Amino acid sequence: MGIRILIADDHHVVRRGLAFFLKTQRDIEIIGEAGNGKEAVELARTLKPDLILMDLVMPEMDGIQATKIIKSEMPEIKIMMLTSFSDQDHVIPALEAGASGYQLKDIEPDELINCIKKIIAGENQLHPKATSHLLANLSNKESNEENLIEQLTKRELDVLKEIARGKSNKEIASSLFITEKTVKTHVSNLLSKLELADRTQAALYAVKNQLVE
Repeated sequence: MGIRILIADDHHVVRRGLAFFLKTQRDIEIIGEAGNGKEAVELARTLKPDLILMDLVMPEMDGIQATKIIKSEMPEIKIMMLTSFSDQDHVIPALEAGASGYQLKDIEPDELINCIKKIIAGENQLHPKATSHLLANLSNKESNEENLIEQLTKRELDVLKEIARGKSNKEIASSLFITEKTVKTHVSNLLSKLELADRTQAALYAVKNQLVE
């Protein structure tokens, strides 16, 4: 069975263009289209897609609000923001709402497919501009928290560094000569110890604390 995708965008031409291209992929199935955030929520409840390509600015309900509702009710559904906005006021709320990816609409077709597959595999895919905004946001926040890194074991620290390099669990397992199941356990443990929500935050935490370049 292919990756089941719901497209949410208020521009019919954009929806049709995305659907036309994605349908050419043998391992992707377009199961629905929504013209606004409210429709996206309703179709997500009914169709239970694997991933939603979500626009940000839409009538009735925007993409951020729709993402919050969908992730609260159906956390297993992956959401990738596909938008024209790259400013901090849109990037940060979108990721805080639960989006696993943030890409701009000028993304190359092959890269779009690559991002979709990586998000389904459990990775986070951020446009470079989105990443820079997040790093700036983190650096501007004052924090008096103790250094949580000291709580990590050496192996957890190794896994954290590999996450920051953008590697998947399978790639980390191969690099560190451990099983993928063990990697998943380390990821869960380090997220808990560092009080982080997901791999994106873990990667940014590693960069912020100069664990990797």
